[in-house]
Amino acid sequence: MHHWIEIIGALAAFITTLGWVPQVVKLARERKADNISLIATGSIAAGVALWAVYGVLIGSWPVIVANVLTLLFVGAILAMKLRFG
Repeated sequence: MHHWIEIIGALAAFITTLGWVPQVVKLARERKADNISLIATGSIAAGVALWAVYGVLIGSWPVIVANVLTLLFVGAILAMKLRFG
């Protein structure tokens, strides 16, 4: 794979992964998660986990890193939903 393609993937992964940070921070601060859908967030977590496995299978570090980090953020959201929501 061309080096520039990996750079584009890494940039996309960085942006979409960091997109979860404001939600995690907001939930942690407010300790209120009643507006978060458990089914939707659980589905996203399952999909992200599969993307991480896919990244391992194809050997793409941007896919692996982004989805493992995203899974941590979405997992935190799920945990706060179960605790606060």
